[in-house]
Amino acid sequence: MAEKQSHLNGAYYGPSIPPPARTYHRPGRGDGCGCGCGCLICFLLELIGTIVVIVGVAVLVFWLIFRPNRINFHVTDASLTQFDFTTNTNTLNYNLALNINIRNPNNKIGIYYDNIEASVFFEDQRFGTEFLTPFYQGHKNTTILSPVFKGQQLVLLGTSELSVFNSEKSIGVYYIKVRLYLRIRFKLGKVKTWRIKPKIKCDLMVPLSSNGNSVAGTFQTTKCRVGF
Repeated sequence: MAEKQSHLNGAYYGPSIPPPARTYHRPGRGDGCGCGCGCLICFLLELIGTIVVIVGVAVLVFWLIFRPNRINFHVTDASLTQFDFTTNTNTLNYNLALNINIRNPNNKIGIYYDNIEASVFFEDQRFGTEFLTPFYQGHKNTTILSPVFKGQQLVLLGTSELSVFNSEKSIGVYYIKVRLYLRIRFKLGKVKTWRIKPKIKCDLMVPLSSNGNSVAGTFQTTKCRVGF
């Protein structure tokens, strides 16, 4: 036995030990961003979240400092001295004068009215448009606009619209819509905002008058609606 193991120099090493198995880890979808597209998406989400928070804080601070109030629009007077429709030519002859009060109730906010387009409608048919002079309105200020619509216009009235016209003619009061299309900017101290485009809607019941007198009563002040 000793002769058979003499080549081992007296040491016994036993059976060979296999090398440890290698393990591989494949990153899954829930393992964070990693790199590449995943990292870019995470960065964009964080950036969007940061912007949303900053804008929210800015709006809150703005409201706490300036306490903005809604601008008020009222039509305080409407004088309609002519409103005649000729059926064979589909022509409307009209003469309408308005007084529109614009009230800025804010203490620290001024308003630039860069563009003012005033249009009037009967039965959703536009029969007159006037472009008014731009102006700046300071805080706690009331401005009066006085557009006048006068002339004649081709108006296509169907059977039902013509029936409405004749009915209102017999009463002496016409339902007329006034629309103001604005481009305005707000001034906060030395800062001016970007332009916004509100649309003002005024639905009026206007009595026809002759020689300053109306058989159907007087015009009642009407509050307008503000939309964006």
